[in-house]
Amino acid sequence: MPKYLSVNPFEDISVKTENGHRSKKQRYVRKEGSCSVVFRHVPEEWLLFVNDIFTTLVEIRWRVMFLIFASSYILSWLFFGILFFIIALAHGDIKDHNNNPCVYQVRSFTAAFLFSLETQTTIGYGFRGMSENCMIAIIIVTIQDVISCFIDTFVIGIVVAKMASARKRAQTIGFSNRAVINLRDGYLCLSWRIGDFRRHHMVEGSSCAQILHTTVHATGEVNIAYEDLAIQQKDIILVTPTTISHRIEPGSPLYKMSLEDLRKADFELLVSFTYTDDSSGMLHQSRTSYTVDEILWGHLFQEMIRVSKKHYRVDYNLFNNTAKVLVPVVSAEEYEQKKNEKEEQKQLRLHARPSPRHSPRCSPRPSSRSPQKCDEENRLNAPTVTVELTQDNQPEPNLPTTEAESQHQETLAVSRDPTITEQET
Repeated sequence: MPKYLSVNPFEDISVKTENGHRSKKQRYVRKEGSCSVVFRHVPEEWLLFVNDIFTTLVEIRWRVMFLIFASSYILSWLFFGILFFIIALAHGDIKDHNNNPCVYQVRSFTAAFLFSLETQTTIGYGFRGMSENCMIAIIIVTIQDVISCFIDTFVIGIVVAKMASARKRAQTIGFSNRAVINLRDGYLCLSWRIGDFRRHHMVEGSSCAQILHTTVHATGEVNIAYEDLAIQQKDIILVTPTTISHRIEPGSPLYKMSLEDLRKADFELLVSFTYTDDSSGMLHQSRTSYTVDEILWGHLFQEMIRVSKKHYRVDYNLFNNTAKVLVPVVSAEEYEQKKNEKEEQKQLRLHARPSPRHSPRCSPRPSSRSPQKCDEENRLNAPTVTVELTQDNQPEPNLPTTEAESQHQETLAVSRDPTITEQET
């Protein structure tokens, strides 16, 4: 029989390997979904970022983006202010105040910078303005206005795209802190819970799970292998929190793994959920990972949905809560073998019983005899007693009887008394 045990994950379960205690390994995917991967010596890295500048600005941090945008505005004001100062200096507006200027009230670099700022931001204080004396100044103002429109459009587009980023929506999709292994419908299953914390849910979603094996050879070579897990309920509508399950059956990487093997194993469970948001229509993906220490054997997620008269009530305080259950500590393969052996023994005991056709009772199969006759035979017949007078030296006679009467008939033999005369008999 398989061993059943309720396992406490917080107990000190220390498993030693051949090389001693297992050291803590770096995660491949962190709990919040980001990957612990750093790229180095990428060829032409800066050129790749510049070629896709829009995606680069969307992916950078907010503070860096604000710094870049503020710098772009200030540098553009400063650049065109320098151009206006050079035009005023070349036209003689700086030295001769009685000259017809190219730009009114621009007699210094500070005034040129302020005129550039007012032109690009369309403030228009009415103190400084263009004149018809310099065509080059008019061309510079036109170019500045066009560039200002491009900068504004770019900044607004980046801010909107960054605010609607899939990473922010992915933070509203939560995974349970732990994965559990328990029995479902007679099979060992690996399960984890997923929930949507927003009122407006996604259109559709699909879950995926993989086991990641990282092998470091003595030569320093690192091999990363992925194994797919078949999920019972892959496509879901995530309105209420749902438990995603993987049945541990033949073909599963966990089929030959017992509790002790799980504690000694070195892998990472990667789970993801890809969905379409109904508000923006954008495709999002949320992901997380579970290490071997975060997989609880013999636990079950607590029920967090309650049905009332008007609503389905979801208590997210129980989202990560689990309860202990009795689960065999052997592998799914061994559990299936022992379960099949038990079924075979049960079938053998059933076949060892006497067949119903050898029973003297009436056969359940239809026959030509009437039901009344069959019932009469099933009744208990009264025993028949036959009294015979025999001589002591005479053998007992054998009288033929029917099969039915022989079951209830008893023969009583009485020896003849010599004192009784034949007339009395």
